[in-house]
Amino acid sequence: MANELQTSLQDCFGDLPDPRVQGRCDHKLLDIIIIAICGALCGAESWVGIETVGKAKEQWFRQFLELEHGIPSHDTFGDVFAKIDNDAFQKRFIRWVESVFRVTRGQVVAIDGKTLRGVTMERLGKARSIW
Repeated sequence: MANELQTSLQDCFGDLPDPRVQGRCDHKLLDIIIIAICGALCGAESWVGIETVGKAKEQWFRQFLELEHGIPSHDTFGDVFAKIDNDAFQKRFIRWVESVFRVTRGQVVAIDGKTLRGVTMERLGKARSIW
């Protein structure tokens, strides 16, 4: 079906430009993105939290990610996301959310009001937003 929505993270983020120096990366960009999104969905609020979720669920992640060098460190998550084109990431993230979470008449979607008001983790006393 030509109009079928992309639903996997791989489909939506597979073409995200990798800003890192090729040949000097231990972790695949897509692996970093998938672990970060899953970690955030699990409630992680920092890169350390993302790393913690990744390590706690490493066996689960290994079912569909290679993870040749294990779970990336919190520093790796921070460095990579600091370099990613925010607009390109946001476009793909929205495409993924829209394809996975279809709202039908009568459904309610909860939106985090702090995000809508522009509150970032930096304003909450964290070093930097995870997105």
